[in-house]
Amino acid sequence: MGFFDRISEGLSRSRQKFTEQMNVLLDRGPDLDDDFWDDLEETLILADMGGSAASQVVDNLRDEATRKALPDAYAVLDRLNDELASTFATAEADPFGGEPACVLFVGINGAGKTTTVGKLAKEGADAGRKVILGSADTFRAAATEQLEEWSRRANVPIVERERGSDPASVCYDTIERAEADGCDLVLIDTAGRLHTSDDLMRELQKVVNVVRKRSKAPVYTVLVIDATTGQNGLSQARVFDKALDLDGVIVTAKGGIALAVSHELGLPIYKIGVGEGLGDLKDFDAHDFARALVGEFDEREAR
Repeated sequence: MGFFDRISEGLSRSRQKFTEQMNVLLDRGPDLDDDFWDDLEETLILADMGGSAASQVVDNLRDEATRKALPDAYAVLDRLNDELASTFATAEADPFGGEPACVLFVGINGAGKTTTVGKLAKEGADAGRKVILGSADTFRAAATEQLEEWSRRANVPIVERERGSDPASVCYDTIERAEADGCDLVLIDTAGRLHTSDDLMRELQKVVNVVRKRSKAPVYTVLVIDATTGQNGLSQARVFDKALDLDGVIVTAKGGIALAVSHELGLPIYKIGVGEGLGDLKDFDAHDFARALVGEFDEREAR
């Protein structure tokens, strides 16, 4: 199964919900009246694209329909994928693109941070980069053990300390080791933080500040988010971004919330994951994502 097919499979539930809503909408006829635009916006919101993104998409399509005298709803739907793709924020720089970088991975418990770090370590090492891992999740013993296993699989060094150590000191030591060994990609795993806990977020702010001050290489703070959490995922992203000034996001491919997060917060999606395998984390492509979320929608042939 190709990578696009894996994305499409992961988004099948969201796509089905979208298609069902569009069928209801088109049952009223293809006219571009006020009800059509209102219902299209509601359909996009129900697909977890977020109110802000949905409103912009509909406003842009409505403007285009007027300027180009589009004849009906089907002509609007022909342009929907491209409009959705253009709504994603674009990255000014890619931390995984080959230039020296220090990347901090943040997110709530269970979002998949440690696995993501491991996959990126293997990807970087296979591409010939000199990678080092930092295990700054000093509260969960299983996290360190999991990252140790990834360091063995990727054949890259790891910096770790005993359980309960200060996470900021682990980050500091990791950067020192990276500079001494000439590593050009530093990947640091942090402990999962409940975005509703002010104390935990303040501690994470300290970790990020230490890394930004100490690292000579550009520092990227990346949120790893499980797209199946829906609108709660957007709430998480808002809090993490406000506290840490995020640089970008890595998501799973199972929900439209990726668009809401990217658009509302102006954050690029660096990578998208569709499974647990080593090859299941790939560069994000906005057009592929939009096509998988909406589908090749043409109810003229289905009716």
